[in-house]
Amino acid sequence: MIGHVLETVKQNLIYVVVASLFAGLAAGQVVGPETRSLLKQAVLPALFVMIYPMMINLDVREILQVRHHFRAVVLGLVMNFVIAPVFAVGLAQLFFAGNPYYAVGLYLIALIPTSGMTAAWTGLAGGDLENALVAIAVNLIAAVFVLPPYLSVLVGDAVGFDPAALYRQLAIVVVIPMVAGNLTRRWLLHRRGAAGFKRLKPKLGGVSSLGVMVIVFIAMTMQSESILSAPVASALVIVPLVAFYALILATGAAIGRTLLEDSQSVALVYATSMRNLSIALAIAAAPGFPPAEAVLPIALAYLIQPPLGAMYMHYRRDIVGQDRGLTEAIRSWGTTR
Repeated sequence: MIGHVLETVKQNLIYVVVASLFAGLAAGQVVGPETRSLLKQAVLPALFVMIYPMMINLDVREILQVRHHFRAVVLGLVMNFVIAPVFAVGLAQLFFAGNPYYAVGLYLIALIPTSGMTAAWTGLAGGDLENALVAIAVNLIAAVFVLPPYLSVLVGDAVGFDPAALYRQLAIVVVIPMVAGNLTRRWLLHRRGAAGFKRLKPKLGGVSSLGVMVIVFIAMTMQSESILSAPVASALVIVPLVAFYALILATGAAIGRTLLEDSQSVALVYATSMRNLSIALAIAAAPGFPPAEAVLPIALAYLIQPPLGAMYMHYRRDIVGQDRGLTEAIRSWGTTR
C-alpha cells in the first residue's frame, strides 16, 4: 500500500508540485509566527528526505567509465557549465533585472545539471544509457566545485553572497547524502541483490518526491506574502524559464547531431536539458544563502521539465525513429486520440 502511494506520487510529480505550491501560498496567508517557526525547523529533515533517497539511486562509480564516453561527456560539460550559464545570465538580465533573488533561482537551475530522469528519458528515447549514467555522475560532482565560484561572480553582493555558507550547504545537502547514499546502495545490493534493488528504486524516487512536496509547501508558505503582493510578476517568472529550456534543448540537439553518434546525441540532450531541480531546491530552501525567494523559479521549473522530456522522447520515437515528417506525425497522433 505504502509502496503504491509512493510510486503514484512520483508518477504525478507535476500535479503534486502544483498542489503544494498553491497550498503553500494559501497557508502563508493564515498561519501565525509559531507555525512558521515549526515549518522552518522542518526544512532540514525534509531536505534529507528529498536528497538521500535520490543519492541511493545514484551510482557514482559510473564516473570510472568516462574514458569510454569522453567526447560526449566533454560536450556535456561545455553545455552545462559554459553555454547554460551564458543563457541564464542573458535571461536574468532581461527578465530579472529588478529581482536578483529570482535570478539566483535561475542560476541554480542552470548550474546544477542532470537528474535521475536523465537516464530514464535517455533509455525511453533510445539513447546511449551508459553515456547518460556517466554524465549524471560527472556533472553532479563538477557542479559541487563549480557552483560557489560561479555564483560569487554572478550575484556578488546583490544578495549578500557568502561562499563559505554555500560550501556548508553543499556539504549538507549534496556531499553527506551522496556518501551516505552510496554506502546504503552498496548495503542494499549486498542484502537484496540487483533484482531486489531494482524493485526498490521506484519507492526511493517516491520518498524523494514526498520531500519535494514538503519543501515546496514550506517555501511557498514562507514567501506567500511577497509572492502574492505582485502576482502577475510572480507568474511571469515562468517566461524566462521556458526560454531557457527551449534554448538548451535546441542547442544540445544541434551540437549532438553535428558532433556525436545518434544515440550519444540523445544522451547529450537529456544530460543538458534535464536539470537537477531537487538539489537546486534543496540549496535554495536551506537556511542561509540563497534567499528563499529563489525557490519560486525552481518550483515552476518542475512544470516545464517533465513535459519537455516527454516531448523530445516522442519526437525521437515517433518522428526520427519512424522516419516521418513532423506534420505526418502530428496528423497520425491526432487520429489516434
